[in-house]
Amino acid sequence: MVATSQALASEAAIAILRRGGHAIDAAVAAAAVLAVVEPQATGIGGDCFVLYVPGGSGDVIAYNGSGRAPMAAGCDWYRQQGFTAMPERGVHSVTVPGAIDAWCRLVEDHGRLTMAELLAPAIRYAAEGYVVGDRIATDWKACVPLLAADPAAARIFLPEGRAPSAGTRHRQPELAETLRAIAKKGRAGFYEGPVAADILACLKSGGGLHAAEDFAAAAGEYVEPIRTTYRGVEVAQIPPGNQGLTALILLNILGNFDLAGLDPVGAERLHLETEAARLAFRDRNRFIGDPRHVAVPVEALLSPDYARKLAALIDPAQAMVDLPPPLLNRSDTTYLCVVDRDRNAVSFINSIYRPFGSGVVAPESGIVLQNRGASFNLDSEHANGIAGGKRPMHTIMPGMALKGGRALMPFGVMGGDYQPVGQAHVLSNLLDFACDPQEAIDLPRVFHNGQAIEVERGVPPRAIAGLIARGHAVHAVDPPHGGGQMILIDHDAGTLTGASDPRKDGCALGY
Repeated sequence: MVATSQALASEAAIAILRRGGHAIDAAVAAAAVLAVVEPQATGIGGDCFVLYVPGGSGDVIAYNGSGRAPMAAGCDWYRQQGFTAMPERGVHSVTVPGAIDAWCRLVEDHGRLTMAELLAPAIRYAAEGYVVGDRIATDWKACVPLLAADPAAARIFLPEGRAPSAGTRHRQPELAETLRAIAKKGRAGFYEGPVAADILACLKSGGGLHAAEDFAAAAGEYVEPIRTTYRGVEVAQIPPGNQGLTALILLNILGNFDLAGLDPVGAERLHLETEAARLAFRDRNRFIGDPRHVAVPVEALLSPDYARKLAALIDPAQAMVDLPPPLLNRSDTTYLCVVDRDRNAVSFINSIYRPFGSGVVAPESGIVLQNRGASFNLDSEHANGIAGGKRPMHTIMPGMALKGGRALMPFGVMGGDYQPVGQAHVLSNLLDFACDPQEAIDLPRVFHNGQAIEVERGVPPRAIAGLIARGHAVHAVDPPHGGGQMILIDHDAGTLTGASDPRKDGCALGY
């Protein structure tokens, strides 16, 4: 089974599985298709993270496929150029992409098929065209001013001077050629040669600090996952500098409350979830950074005693005051999960961060470059201050649930800052309120943005009134919070149950 945010990617992954491909193979094929058909959300100019459980066991393999700041970057340089904060867009927000290095390494280590076989569907859609989906068209249209400011972006992504509407065909021939180079040469087809030269020339023309050595040195690595237990289910995450720790802190806090007796869309449950999230984000913003540059107190932050102390700060009847807001923003991301016939389970997330990333597109290779550098700050003493070769604190986070020493469910929820809240929310829906996977994803969501609770359509008026009565400012939000996918494994019955978020254009498929 596979669950993705776009039906063409789900179909491509299922075809790989039918050919006997490994779950990693299917995940990379799906991610490559998404890099073409969801260009506002993901791309080969971005990063990825992966959690992989071989054979349905309890052994979680974690991979950090995120890129780094150029070696020449630093807080002092940005200040000298007149920046008072990290730029949100443009060449100075671009970090070296890590996705292609990660895809190639994971396929080499675990896959059964070649990169040429896995990239073939994406190459076909880029060269021959794909039909633009409804949600994708909506997000694309909102980015017209950003795309219009970059000549290559405008040429490729604003054909006839406007964003493609839903149901129209869009082609990316430059990207097709780049994917062919990667299919033939592997990571060298991206980080060396003409593609790398095109990216570097594009960045340097805007004053970027990136060098050929930064691209040649790009490399992800296997890392030790971090874990906690919620309602008897073990939850694994990527370690810092990924924000997966935030979700575990949030779950630990919620574990101190009896949620099962509450209304799942009622004010009391949503209030407790919101207050716990605010505390978890406070700690994220203070502590999480690249562990090669800063010490992150993971063990202390995940201790049961610490969670009890945080839970004691929450008043069920009143909102807290004077908490700092999250430092980051919403992102556009694609998440997918795969379970193959051998019960290899993969949780896979890929992103260029904000919609259309930096807004900079390399003209000859057609690559949208991510703006992960926007997650840094210009405080050299801060855990997330920018420095040469450093990774920013990363929002994209795959999740993996385990029970009884076996994989239970690869899962993920997209949406930048919202992701830790979304993961805790859907897990609680499953474990506290006995929802099935699709119900768990479908239930309406809320998110505290630092000033107010943003509520989706579908949150009952009585719940909104109850949140206001507890002292929260409440605003309606459109579009909705993120998207999500999951695959629940029933080892005893030998079945898989998949779910894909109606907030996106995707689907779950199995056979």
